[in-house]
Amino acid sequence: MVWDRPDIPSVWPPADEQLRGVFLGLLEDGSWGRYHGPHSDALRLELQSYHGVSQSVLCCSGTAAVELSLRAAGVGPGDEVVMCAYDFKANLMNVRTCGGMPVLVDTEPGRPVPDLELLKAAVTSRTKAILVSHLHGLMVPMRGLREFCDSRALVLIEDACQNPGAMVDGRRAGAWGDLGVLSFGGSKLLTAGRGGAILTSSRVLAQRIALYTQRGNEAYPLSEMQAAVVLPQLRQLDVRNRQRAAGVDILRSQLKEQRVLSLLSMEDVSQAVLEAGAVQGLLSVAAYYKVAFRVTDEFPAELRETIVSACEAAGIPLSPGFAALQTIHARSRYRSAGVLDQSAALGQRLLVLHHPVLLAGVDVVEGMGERLASVLRTITGAAG
Repeated sequence: MVWDRPDIPSVWPPADEQLRGVFLGLLEDGSWGRYHGPHSDALRLELQSYHGVSQSVLCCSGTAAVELSLRAAGVGPGDEVVMCAYDFKANLMNVRTCGGMPVLVDTEPGRPVPDLELLKAAVTSRTKAILVSHLHGLMVPMRGLREFCDSRALVLIEDACQNPGAMVDGRRAGAWGDLGVLSFGGSKLLTAGRGGAILTSSRVLAQRIALYTQRGNEAYPLSEMQAAVVLPQLRQLDVRNRQRAAGVDILRSQLKEQRVLSLLSMEDVSQAVLEAGAVQGLLSVAAYYKVAFRVTDEFPAELRETIVSACEAAGIPLSPGFAALQTIHARSRYRSAGVLDQSAALGQRLLVLHHPVLLAGVDVVEGMGERLASVLRTITGAAG
């Protein structure tokens, strides 16, 4: 998507000299057109080292990675998968594709994070797996969930498609699950246009995936060309994530006086620590693919559409978040574990900011923050 205002960056991925060199090298050695080559092997090894896991499987998309993870977990007809009602639509569809029944639980109040106690309470004798997603720069508290899944012999699938490089309770996002999922989609922090990966330290689970995907050829392939362009981005990921976090700090500061939107972020991580690069020692550090803003309860949820329209006119890349899953699927396609009021409210009140602007430099981020604050002041005045 290209935004109207030239002063707010819209192009992703950006022009990059390292990537230019990769493409030239692919052209010169012909590896871009091979079924097998060095790039996929190199990417697998680097993903494993970066995340601290022993196995990785490359595939054609994050959506495919979730499906393959569910199949590796043994999800089939009659099995239930507990997940959050505020999540990416494809995750529910993947459970249905495998023949399973999604069991939806509500979020924490005002945050797109599943309520852990509700997740635990939703487990029955039919539960095969728990599927959780780290969304909009916020993280699921994985340590407690990991301990619970171990105590119940449940497979934990961790969707880190939005948060590659984030630290969650002292581990990389995607490394807590029995199976962790990454996406290399066109808008993602690591991008090859399409593609994904599955992380695991279980040879058994990795072998189950291989038995499903190997059919005389690779049924869900990531190409050599895609693997080659992801690798240098992975090596830049920590630096870019620190830049994005600095941009979020700027926006938080500039928007603190307005009453319309609440910026949802990991406020407990100081910028000084982020700049020092001391990532491994931190409990949790976010990665911002989308920055979440919530229309506060002081204002009606319907005001979100006014904000979106005003931001579009001002060249600010703010758009609605996900719809709550129970609001876009027939009741027969899921089971509800209790009321889902919080997720429904988030589906009406959340807005998200796409990440490229966060890398554009202090002046650009400050300028956009000032522009957004001005838009919100105007809306507040009009709302009385």
